[in-house]
Amino acid sequence: MNTAELTRLRSQPVKAGSHIIDGELRAASHGKVMDIVSPIDGTLLTTVPRGTADDANAAAAAARKAFDDGRWSGLAPAARKKILLKWADLIEANAMEIAVLGVRDNGTEIGMALKAEPLSAAGTIRYYAEAIDKIYGEIAPTAPGNLGLVHKEPVGVVGAIVPWNFPLMIGAWKLGPALAAGCTVVLKPAETASLSLLRIAELALEAGLPKGVLNVVTGEGAIVGAALAEAADVDVIVFTGSGTTGRRLLQASAKSNLKRVYLELGGKSPNIVFADAPDIDEAAKVSAQGIFRNSGQVCIAGSRLLVERSIHDAFVEKLVATAKSMKVGDPLDPSTGAGAVNSLGQLEQNLQFVEEARLAGRTIATGGKRILAESGGYYMEPTVVAGVEPSDRVAQEEVFGPVLAVLPFDTEDEAIEIANGTNFGLAAAVWTQNLSRAHRMVKRIKAGVVHVNTYGGADSTVPLGGVKQSGNGHDKSLHAFDKYLDLKTAWIKL
Repeated sequence: MNTAELTRLRSQPVKAGSHIIDGELRAASHGKVMDIVSPIDGTLLTTVPRGTADDANAAAAAARKAFDDGRWSGLAPAARKKILLKWADLIEANAMEIAVLGVRDNGTEIGMALKAEPLSAAGTIRYYAEAIDKIYGEIAPTAPGNLGLVHKEPVGVVGAIVPWNFPLMIGAWKLGPALAAGCTVVLKPAETASLSLLRIAELALEAGLPKGVLNVVTGEGAIVGAALAEAADVDVIVFTGSGTTGRRLLQASAKSNLKRVYLELGGKSPNIVFADAPDIDEAAKVSAQGIFRNSGQVCIAGSRLLVERSIHDAFVEKLVATAKSMKVGDPLDPSTGAGAVNSLGQLEQNLQFVEEARLAGRTIATGGKRILAESGGYYMEPTVVAGVEPSDRVAQEEVFGPVLAVLPFDTEDEAIEIANGTNFGLAAAVWTQNLSRAHRMVKRIKAGVVHVNTYGGADSTVPLGGVKQSGNGHDKSLHAFDKYLDLKTAWIKL
């Protein structure tokens, strides 16, 4: 990593953000802005428009017009592919600039951010660009004299609402397949992580994406997000975030035009370590990374560690040693292992979970405190809470911070009962050398993704989606197209 370039980019002033509506940079309709405070040091970084319902509706109308006149959906697949591939190239060419901008905005450590944000986004957009001309319709098996055709058509206008933890990676999971399918999009970034998404949207225009095809409106979810959810011009809402907001989006759909709503609502993912794990040291290291990287602000984070009792104490000791060895601090220092918590409010929520566990008599094996407060930034020690009961709030609710709840178990059945004993079902992991056990656990765990002898790292070829209250629909893989394509039957008498 070029440290001189890193130093130069981190010191550059950040220009004020603007909405992108119908290909134009715009202020909010009432002229108001939101301050963007960097979690690195708590200082004012820049401002973005405090969007209004009128702004959201104007963006939706622009997307509607762009879809209906066919300026994008009417292009040959090869033409759309060419533009999307150019967009991906531009993102990659500007990856360091975009990564540093994003880190200054949301606090992810630069080593992770560079790979997981602009480079991941570029790869995702390329994946779906290459798939554009490989999506075929169908011919039904009919009786002689009839011809049944199944066409796949873009659904229309997509409202995409994305979170602050990995705005580019998760944003690309929505934008890639939606745009490749021929849809137009209104993107609503998180209030505390808008800057990198605004930057890549500018690059999309530079790549040749027609005006109105990708619009970005910044602002508060309760205003901009709510307006998109109620807009008659929007056909589909895709959202990654909290269950509370997901419910509101469903209600808004019911009250408006019954737009489809696809939700990824987080998890309380169990990471299950059996005594016959192939490499206990590796399991401890990866388990720590699976909860503490990006300060635990990862949807699939392995936030519940279930350890077979016979190895529990030794494993926790290894895990604590790994946690203590992680360097927490300035996310723009390449040697940092975990960066800043996204906001002061999130940090305070994390600390409250730990204090509640402490008052309940649980053991804080390591961490549990705010650190580096003198920097003005929002930093927290990697925290391991041991002796947790399955019913504890720290074992039931998503903390979304560097807080790991550790629970012992004795049998495979008990591990399954604990693992499935929450409202969530996004991800999980199993560490075992027993092939039969691994397959049994994959089948019995209620989760959209189950890792075996690893945690994280699944690429674009496989889907990501949850069950239970972790949501519906899938990001990643070719299955993501299902959200953005309508099936139309043509029944023809010959």
